[in-house]
Order: sequence, then C-alpha cells, then structure tokens
Amino acid sequence: METKKGYKAVAKYLMVSPSKVRPVADLVRGKGYVEAVAILEAMPQKGSELILKVLKSAGANALNQNSRLDEDSLYVAELRVNDGPRLKRVWARSHGKRDILLRRMSHITVVVDEKTAKVGE
Repeated sequence: METKKGYKAVAKYLMVSPSKVRPVADLVRGKGYVEAVAILEAMPQKGSELILKVLKSAGANALNQNSRLDEDSLYVAELRVNDGPRLKRVWARSHGKRDILLRRMSHITVVVDEKTAKVGE
C-alpha cells in the first residue's frame, strides 16, 4: 500500500488491539490537524492517547521541515492502524489443560499534509 505525500510519523509494537484503535481512528481521518487533536484529547479510550501522540509527532515533523506551514493549514491525509505481531501466552485451565491467549499489538501510521485551496474557493 502506497502512502500519500506529506509528513509521516509511525509508532510500532503498541500493546493494544487494532480492533480497539480503529474506531477511534475513523473519527479523525480526513479532519483538520487542530480539530483532530481536540477530538482525541477529549476521548477516554487508550487508543486515542496513542493516536494523539503519533499525530502530534507527524505535525511536529511537518512544522520543523517546512517553516512556512502552520497548524491550521494541516489535515490528516492518512491514518492507518495495522496489525503487529502477537504474543502467545498460556492460560491455565482445569484438569491440567491450557488455553492460548493472544496479546495483540498495533502499528499506527499518520500522514499529515497541507490543505490545498480548491478552484472557486
């Protein structure tokens, strides 16, 4: 999968299930940078803290690499939550049996880009 042009930040091997992070990511995908930060700061989920950290990192990358940008001109161009590796743990059961617990991990990728003015605006 190709990433869009822009300023990118990645966090890998986060100990949270991707299925718990994806609904949070869906709320901020495509929004303006300032609005996305405000939404994520108000949410109680663990995934919102992780996405917020990566989003702020991508915003800092954009502002440091291009001095003519400001926060208001950025938007979330791409936000992906991918599966990471799984840790296998043993859960003891009755009669000497066991179950396997899968501790899932996530990789979060955020790309922010500059808003372009459309013709007629």
